[in-house]
Formats: sequence, C-alpha cells, structure tokens
Amino acid sequence: LVTRVLNSTSFSRRMAVTLILLLALISAVSVLLLTRKSLKLPPGPAPVPVLGNLHQLGPLPHRTLRDLARLHGPVMQLWLGKAPAVVLSSPEAAWEMLRVHDLDCCTRPVSPGPKRLTYDLKNVAFAPYGAYWREIRKLLVVELVSARRVKAVWCAREQQVEKLISTLGCAGAKPVALDEHILSLSDGIIGTVAFGNIYGSDKFTQNKNFQHALDEATDVLSGSSAEDFLPKAVGRFIDHITGVVAQRERIFKHLDAFFDMVIEQHLDPNRAKSENSGDDLVDVLISHWKEHRGTLKFTRNHVKAIIFDTFIAGIDTSSITIMWAMSELIRSPRVLNKVQTEIRAVVDGKDRVRPEDMSKLKYLRMVVKETLRLHPPAPLLVPRETMRHIQISGYDIPAKTRIYVNAWAIGRDQASWPEHPEEFNPERFEENEIDFKGEHLQLLPFGTGRRICPGMSMGIATVEFTLANMLCCFQWALPEGMVVEDVSMEEEGKLNFHRKTPLVLVPIILCKRRNH
Repeated sequence: LVTRVLNSTSFSRRMAVTLILLLALISAVSVLLLTRKSLKLPPGPAPVPVLGNLHQLGPLPHRTLRDLARLHGPVMQLWLGKAPAVVLSSPEAAWEMLRVHDLDCCTRPVSPGPKRLTYDLKNVAFAPYGAYWREIRKLLVVELVSARRVKAVWCAREQQVEKLISTLGCAGAKPVALDEHILSLSDGIIGTVAFGNIYGSDKFTQNKNFQHALDEATDVLSGSSAEDFLPKAVGRFIDHITGVVAQRERIFKHLDAFFDMVIEQHLDPNRAKSENSGDDLVDVLISHWKEHRGTLKFTRNHVKAIIFDTFIAGIDTSSITIMWAMSELIRSPRVLNKVQTEIRAVVDGKDRVRPEDMSKLKYLRMVVKETLRLHPPAPLLVPRETMRHIQISGYDIPAKTRIYVNAWAIGRDQASWPEHPEEFNPERFEENEIDFKGEHLQLLPFGTGRRICPGMSMGIATVEFTLANMLCCFQWALPEGMVVEDVSMEEEGKLNFHRKTPLVLVPIILCKRRNH
C-alpha cells in the first residue's frame, strides 16, 4: 500500500506522506489499545471526557479517595485528566509498591509548578530518580546527621523552645492562638540550621513576607495546575488566562530574591556571624559550589533549590504535627493528664525538659505516633511515578503511571487498627513496636524506601521536645465558655493538610522559668 501511494500520480507527495503518517498513527493506537486490553488494570470509577476523575476528588482528596476505595478496592485506578494514576489505600498494597517495587517507582512525575520553584528539579524532594538525586540526597543526609549539625540543631531547638515558653508565659492565662507561635518556632529552628544563629536577629536581613511566600509555594507544589492534567498546549493556555502562571512566577521571583540575598550575605567575608557558630547549611552548600566538590556540577541554583527544600519540608511538617497533637490532647483530658504526669515525673522538679530526658518519655512518643496515625502531614505523601511496568496485588501498572499512597486511609484501616481506628488512643501502641520510621506497613506518615523523608528524625525530635516542654510548663485549658466538643477538627490544604481554624487555648503557667 505504501509503495502504491508513493508511486501514485493522483496524489501529491505531501498527501502521500500525510496518509502514511495517518496509517502509522492508526496502527500505533491499535497496538496500544490491544496491549491495554490484554492488561489486567486496577478497577476504578468511570472517567468522564477531558477531566477523567478530577471532578470527584473535592477539597479533601484523601477522604474522597478512601470512600472510593471502599467501593473499588485498595488498588484503584483513576484518570487525572490525561494522566493515569493508581491510588493505594491498604497497608499491603502500599508495602508492595514501596518496598518490593521501590526501585521501579521511586521517581517523581514532572509538574510545571514544582519544576519552576525547584530550579528545574534541582532539590531532593522532586528531583527524578538517578545519579544526581542519589548524590544530592547523600550530601543532605550526611550533613543533617553529622555530629556537629545534630548538636547545632539541638541548640537551635532549645533556644526556640525557650523563647516559645517565655512568650506563652507572658500571656497571663489569657487565650492564645497557638498556630502563629508554633509556626514561628519551626521557622526559627530551620532558619538557624540553614543560616546560622543570626537568623531572626537584627544582623540578618529578613524578608517579612518570606513565610507567606512559602505557604503559597506549598500549594504550587501540590501539582494542581491545568497543565498537569490536560494536553500541554491546552493546559498551558488555561493556566495563563486563569493567572496560575503569573502567580507561580510571582512566588518564584519573591523566593529567588530572598535566596539571592542569603547567598550574597554568606559570600561576604565580613558578614556578621555568631561566635563559635561554625558553618551553617548554606556555608556547606556554597563550599560545594565554589570548590567543585564531588561529581556534581553544583551551581548557585542548586544552593537555592536545597534551601527551598529545607524550609518547605522542615517548617510545615513539624508545626502541623504539633498543632494536631495539641488539638487531640485538649479534646482528651484523660490522655492530657497522663502524658503531663509522665513528663513531670521525669523532670522531677527541674524547670524544663532537657534533651537527655526525652528517651524516658515513652507515653509522649505514643501520643506523637497516634497523632501521625490520624493526621499524617501529607495525607497522600508526595506522588511517585512508575519507571517501568510493575504488578501490585495482581494488577498491571504500566510505566509512567502516577502512584498515590493514601497514608491517611492506611492509618485508619480497620484491619490494621481494629480497636476504634477513628479515635485518639495512644495506648494502642503499648503492646506493639509499630513505629513511623518506614518499617511498619500500618504507619507510613513519612513513606519508606529510597524516598523516605530525609529530615524525619530532625522533625520528630522538634515535635517531641516542643510538646514535652509545653506540657511540662503549662496546664492547658479551653477559653471560657468552650467545651471539648467545640474544638473544630476541620482540615484544609493541598499537599500538606493543617487545621482549618486557629487553635485557641489558655496556657496556665505551672513552673517559674529561670533566666537562661
């Protein structure tokens, strides 16, 4: 047929080529359809044209997807516009993907929002799997767990917790909106780790709108633009006319200017530094850039991308978890009394909890585990993408499929948590060794495998130490006229989900603070 067409005098050469391409396209589509028909794909709700299943997700997708999984099963296929996706809602299915097939699906889907804000995927969280990601993650992990850095982080943690306790003590037993104070604490710790002890002082030129820009950036990282789900040209056009691209550029320029300012300050040989503070994280990154260490071709943009990563991952996770823990505790007087009794027994007359006390606070660790079970900061984790064809629970998952692990649904799975899984009950961890470090399939707030959160240990230490001191130094009460049933547990977010309304509590000081 091809020869006939090419030799035909009734067709121009252009028409002949067009026909050949059309036949090739039809053939390719036919092969694709036949191939897909031969696959055993996961069940799922029927998609609609263009949108797929996007219209079914709603503002709280982890809850909607849990409900859909009850109808279609724990391995469920969706279409997010043009993008195929699979949602895993049981511990067994998640474990099979995250452990058995970890290497086959440890890359990330490329999205225009994260790509722009991370300087073309030069950070750790969104970088595609490969040699670059392995080396940059190793650099970050080694730096975070080095003895010098761990000591510096603990110093920052103690300073910021002391500041928080002093601020709350000045409230005079009046209602306080905790959210802003906890966010300030997390920001202070991460800022000190990244920029040194001058962060937040008058020696540091700080952008007042930096935290707001980070909040906006978190929404962009959720990958919810039209270009993520529609054909690129159409999606890009929609994002332009709806202002998504303009907003993304505004956020990027805001953050970029701040990061440039930070780098310039660190490059200044006469910059102000705290005595005996040593090199901070930015100093280390600049050394890799200027001295060409390792095999990476480190650039200024790599430094910026990792600074961005550190703040996005560090601030939100810790502050969200602390706020959910306090929300659950104030609604459960029995648990609140029990954990405070443990803490005060361990402190034994001291004015505060110290780092060396933390290993003795067993019940506090259970409280944190239970909080993470019910309120994982990123309920669907950060999506992965299959690099090759795999099978999960007997279903075929083709390459280039997005994988979402519903950690929120897994934490409330009736089979894994048979005793009232929707209730806050830390005692469920008394008779087992289940932990959140990625080794137990029932509790995966930070994921597991190669893509497990590299800052998990640092974040958990901040959560536990902050809670320990807040519970040691204050008795907590609701504002006058409120009862526990009035405490809203509504949530909102896009990638990370936090409380929808501020948590207002009354801190009643219990111990006198010494001047440190």
